[in-house]
Amino acid sequence: MANKTSQHILPTASNLLGFCLIVITSLHISSATVNSILDEFTSIVALLLCLSVILSFASIKSENKKWTHRLELIAEILFGTAITGIGIIVLVLLKKFWLQ
Repeated sequence: MANKTSQHILPTASNLLGFCLIVITSLHISSATVNSILDEFTSIVALLLCLSVILSFASIKSENKKWTHRLELIAEILFGTAITGIGIIVLVLLKKFWLQ
């Protein structure tokens, strides 16, 4: 029986991708990116989420159980890495705006 995490990764990663895009836009609007690599880091996290969305979708659509499992595993790893990155982004933003 195939693991069913792809059905949960797909909508969650899509929503978190929107969060990353809002962070990037907010940093550029506020001109806070002059001495910060936060927007580049957020862009990397957004890329990981995009790849996770694509792979989880491919996993759902795949009819080959071997490929379904592989795609889902890679999507899970990318999603977990992106979640960790989002946690770091939130901590950096909290530190940056709390100390001002």
